[in-house]
Parts: sequence; C-alpha cells; structure tokens
Amino acid sequence: MKEINIIGMGMSEKTLTAEALELIIEADILIGAKRLINEFSHMNKPSFNAYLSNDILEIIEETDAEKIAILVSGDVGFYSAAEKLVDVLKDYNPNLVSGISSVSYFFAKCSLPWKDANLISCHGLDTNIVSSVRRNRFTFALTGKNIPELQKELVKYGFGDLKVWVGENLGSDEESIQESTISELAGKQFNSLTVLIIENPDFDSRIRTGIPDEEFIRGKVPMTKSEVRAVCLSKLSINPDDVAYDIGCGTGSVTIEMAFSAYDGKVYAFDKNEEAIELLNKNCQKFHLDNVEAICGLAPECLKDLPVPNVAFIGGSSGNMEEIVNYLYGINDKMRFVITAVTLESAMAGLDSLKNVGISGDIVQVAVSKGRQIGDLHMLMAQNPIFIISGSGQDE
Repeated sequence: MKEINIIGMGMSEKTLTAEALELIIEADILIGAKRLINEFSHMNKPSFNAYLSNDILEIIEETDAEKIAILVSGDVGFYSAAEKLVDVLKDYNPNLVSGISSVSYFFAKCSLPWKDANLISCHGLDTNIVSSVRRNRFTFALTGKNIPELQKELVKYGFGDLKVWVGENLGSDEESIQESTISELAGKQFNSLTVLIIENPDFDSRIRTGIPDEEFIRGKVPMTKSEVRAVCLSKLSINPDDVAYDIGCGTGSVTIEMAFSAYDGKVYAFDKNEEAIELLNKNCQKFHLDNVEAICGLAPECLKDLPVPNVAFIGGSSGNMEEIVNYLYGINDKMRFVITAVTLESAMAGLDSLKNVGISGDIVQVAVSKGRQIGDLHMLMAQNPIFIISGSGQDE
C-alpha cells in the first residue's frame, strides 16, 4: 500500500519540524497548495499543485509513487485541511504529522501563556467573538481580511479598550507583530494571514440565570421576572452550541439568559413590538452578548427561513400558540418547549398545543413573594403567579 503522510507545515519552512522534513526528503512526490510546495522547489521533486481533497485523491490514485507527502499549512489538528483529507483518504490509512501551530508560535512570540486561551476561527465562519472575549482571559482568533468588521463588533459591545496583539505573515520574512487596543485598530487593513490575541483581564465565564431585574434596561414592554426566569432556564436546559428561539421576547430578559447559556450557539428573539426589539438590542450590548439576532414580526410567519432551533421559549403568542407549536415541531420533532402563561386559558392553550403534536406537557405554577422593608419590619409582596408549561419531542 502507498505510504501517505499528511504533513503540517507550521507557518513556513522555518517552522517545519525535523520529523516532517525527513518525510518530505524521503517522499517520491509532493502535493499541496502552490505556496507550500514552492518551499521545496530546490529538491526538484515531482510536485502537484492541489488543495481540494478530491483532487488530491485523484492524483494519488493515478500516480505510481509509493511515498507521498501532502503538505498542509499550520497544525493538522487546528482548522486544517487535514480533517477532510483523512476521511477522503481513509482507505490508504494516512499518517498525520503535526506542525507548529500559529497558536503556540504566536503566544510564544508575545511571551504569553495559552493553556487557558479560547481558540476560535473568524475566517469565513459566523463566530461569537464577543462572547469568547467576555468569557476568557485570552482569545486567539484566526481571521480572513475581516479585522475591520471584528474591530467594530468588539467596540460596539464595549471591548474597545482591551489589549490586542496582531500577527501578520507569521514565520515568514514579512512577519509583523503589533500591540495596541481594539479601538486603535480602526481604519487599519491587514492581510488574510493574520491572527489576533485579545486579553480581557476582567473576563467573566459565568452562565447567569435569575439576573436581578434592576440590571436590565427597562421600558414599557413586559419583562419576565428574575425567579421565573431561573425556573424557565432550568427547564430549557440549553447546551452551549444550541440554537434557541425566544418568541414574544419583550424586554429580552429571557433572551439574555438564553444567550449566556448558548455562548457557542445563537439565540433568535422575536417580538411584534419595535420598542421591545430596541430594548433587547440595548441589553445585548450592556451584557456583551453578540450571539443574539432580534427580529420584529409576528410568529410563526417571522420564524421561517431561519436555522432550526433546539429549544424554544414562548412568552407571548398573540393568540397563535397552536400555529407556533405546530410549526416548530414540524421542523424539529425533538424540540424542547417552555411556555409561560398568566391566565388559565392561555395555560390550557399551551398544554393543548403540545398535546396535539404528541408531547405530554408538564405544568407548574410559580408564585413569588418578595420582601419589602417597611421601617424595621419586612413584608412579603406577592407577584402575579405564572404558569410554566414544558415538554420535549422524541427522546434525543
């Protein structure tokens, strides 16, 4: 069988490991992107300019070469073309050789530890960079000529004063490393081979539930109160990478807590009231949450053509409860639902809507009384009781 080595090049020939160089020297042919195989033109080996997995497979199937070196940039385990190549070439049982990643190289160049850093790619991906910066002391980000957009996003959510290290063309003769604040990157352009390290010394990795009501920017639209939110979030049981819907979001207090839980996911919040959408956007900026998209409209019409959710919170249905539940269950029959209601009729509508799609809903009533100091004494002031209906589709 042909011997195939998928070799991580690191940043350039200068950062190639001794093991990788030995395998390249022993190889009968080299395959890789032009800029990678050109590094070894002095070896005069047969070389093929290819980086798409199927093209590489075709070359391997047609060649008589016994030892083949496939060159990929960076580290084979970090956002690398090697991942797909391993699957496409599985019949050949390829050997992976790790390179020096831009992560370890750049942190070393900046004299910083990276053992606790969060590693993300913003290169052609919809990444929650603000959430990463909020939750971690160090965030390492791969970019792709989109630093101006990332800079504006971080400034918008209150992180303009944070320190950032910018590394261009790492490992090459054109290597450039700069240190500044996020705000100072405004107006500057960087090439596609640029990485960032952002430091947030006041990072907060908490997943917050039951946030005190007074922390929210308030308006004249309804808001789910702190203690009720805590129960609702426990029943939603949101995973970090979930897609979540908040229908009838009001001030956005539930949306905010859903976004804290789905920090690697996305929350879509809907309300027919434009003031509610404006309030939600202000609260997202206050709490440094970039993983929320607020949409003004009436459900279920406004839910269409969006990513399929894992969980849905229905705090207001405008009389469309059955239509909303039917639509959501239709696109995901494993959906987790939580519905709140203040009247017996709306609570029964929620239960019946779940029952009609085959879900046996659970219902609880939450009645909260909060202490109020009167002189030296304390009295309990009752809030309106809330019904919370919950249920899931087919077992996951």
